[in-house]
Amino acid sequence: MARSPRSVHARKKRRKVLKQAKGYRATKNSSYKRAKEQVWKSGVYAYEGRKQKKRDFRSLWIQRINAGAREHGLSYSQFIHGVKLAGIDLDRKILADLAATEPALFAAVAAQAKNALEGNPVETNIDVEWTPTEPQPRTAAKKQTPSRSKRNKQKRESFAATAAAPPAFREDRDDEEPEEVEESGQVEATEGSEEVEATEAAEEKADDLGIEVEDAAEGSGEEGRVLVEEAEEQGVPNPTDAAAEKAEDLDVDLESVEGTGAEGRITVEDVETAADEQGKVVATEGAEEKAGELGVNLEEVEGTGAHGRITVEDVEKAAKANE
Repeated sequence: MARSPRSVHARKKRRKVLKQAKGYRATKNSSYKRAKEQVWKSGVYAYEGRKQKKRDFRSLWIQRINAGAREHGLSYSQFIHGVKLAGIDLDRKILADLAATEPALFAAVAAQAKNALEGNPVETNIDVEWTPTEPQPRTAAKKQTPSRSKRNKQKRESFAATAAAPPAFREDRDDEEPEEVEESGQVEATEGSEEVEATEAAEEKADDLGIEVEDAAEGSGEEGRVLVEEAEEQGVPNPTDAAAEKAEDLDVDLESVEGTGAEGRITVEDVETAADEQGKVVATEGAEEKAGELGVNLEEVEGTGAHGRITVEDVEKAAKANE
């Protein structure tokens, strides 16, 4: 019997599977063996997802109906039972939508459910004051707020109109010229207070250092403006929080310490170096605790740590030597 080739059909079948696996991770979108397995699993997951979606929406509808029914003194089960007794043929999807968007219509349905539960006759026609609210299109909502370019244009036009308007003067000074009034105002301002001009960076640096720009020396910039370097020269020591605590522990004067950190800030290493130069005892926290436990005087211990700091091992060696 002659051999029947099936390469065309086999390739067609594989292309179909790989097309369904497009976008999958790793080799699941290129290897036929792995793609076939993942497509089969994806079909299983999709089947479960379609069922789960229906359960989730039914749960959401029940929650909305329950919230609306509680406002009218009914529980969810009482409301559904009353709706069935009243012969109102509305499913949970419609009732949930009415409870969320049309509370007046839902109130009418709840009233009929109450009548049915109490054994009263159910009204077939109910007059309800209801006006449908049409959702506003999104394009119209966008048109109400002008764009940024239009707002900027309006600002420029208002500024130009303000600048072109003539200055207002008091009635008792109509005979005086505007220029003279402006010049006199400038003279009074300069005579009353002497203001020191500084660059924005210099003002920020002065705020960081906690000094006043007026305390700085005469500025060497354009028109006598104070520069950043001149503000730094007038500044007080600017240590980090850890450096300030370390200086307090070691009794080191920060004004005698030269900062090597960012923007000349004083760091912990700068304080320890200055303490070492001044003959202060520099030890780690663990070494201080160990010295307190063993009764070792840190002034007699030689430090072998960074920058001559006394470590726990140095304290233990000194305690053994004293024994």
